[in-house]
Amino acid sequence: MMTIVRLTCGLFLLCTVAAGSGAVAAERAAGIEYEFVARPAGVPPEYDAPVGVTLRFLTIKAIDDSRVEAALWQPGNRPVNATPLVVTVHGSGGSFHGNPNGFLSAGLAAKGYGMLGINTRQSGTRVNTDNFLDVRRDLEAAVYTARALGYRTLVLHGHSLGNIQVQFYAANNWEKDIKAVILTGMFGNLPWKSRHLLVQDEQNWKALLETAMQALRSARDDQVMPVQMSWIGGEKVPVTGRHFLTYRAESSSAADGTYWIRRVPYPILMVRDEGDAVVQAFEPYMLLSAATTSGSLVPAIKYVMVPNKVRGPAEHTFVNNREPLVNAVAGWLAERGLR
Repeated sequence: MMTIVRLTCGLFLLCTVAAGSGAVAAERAAGIEYEFVARPAGVPPEYDAPVGVTLRFLTIKAIDDSRVEAALWQPGNRPVNATPLVVTVHGSGGSFHGNPNGFLSAGLAAKGYGMLGINTRQSGTRVNTDNFLDVRRDLEAAVYTARALGYRTLVLHGHSLGNIQVQFYAANNWEKDIKAVILTGMFGNLPWKSRHLLVQDEQNWKALLETAMQALRSARDDQVMPVQMSWIGGEKVPVTGRHFLTYRAESSSAADGTYWIRRVPYPILMVRDEGDAVVQAFEPYMLLSAATTSGSLVPAIKYVMVPNKVRGPAEHTFVNNREPLVNAVAGWLAERGLR
């Protein structure tokens, strides 16, 4: 029989029990729940724990009731409270077992790190349908669950689209147990990139913006729009109004890394595969420049480009650079005293 654990995390409603009595009772207005579950059917066989590591699966309910699927890797030779835990977030339509999050979890777990991989509300078929501002609830749920499980040292990792979600969370949650941030396959300014590198069609862009605004005004922003958006590789994809307005539209998007990265009060590692054809070579330097500008809160930042003679969209996920990526991340964590 599975046990559901409920976490209250900061939202309470106080109500008077009897008029004039002064007696007050606390009622829970919202909370986070998690439970360990059987291995999900869609997880591939190769997503498995190395010798000496335990792999368990969870379902987490975020504070707004959204469901978050998760996988927890724990080295067997370390107590939980002495194990640094990396919370890892996938890219567009990805998953905790997809590349690079899946092999990075296995590789870092084998080196003594705990890993908590999550599927956010834009995983799989929900890609390009979410509200950027809501995804922070998925990260929040994972972080509170990690604390409830006994982890005391946390690191945040975001790949591709997950990179901006992690930046946003880190910039808005100054918490003492979060010690570092890792970004892989990170773009610079997503609304600018979406308009000028992905769509590259002002007529289509205008139609997307007008349709999204109409959807918002008529409370239909959660529905897929009749106008499709050019995406990675020029593919036309369905998109909701709320996704377009919060991720892609320059006038309303909150997904600009050059804005958020300078507001992150933690050390940052950025890693890009040299062969990455999705994130262009200049984009990490946009982030690096912002993070090192006068007044930035970032205490330290390091950029690593992993060599690769092959170039293509697949290299965005480090498919031919698995060991170098794991070593780059593990080495930097050790340099920071996180081991």
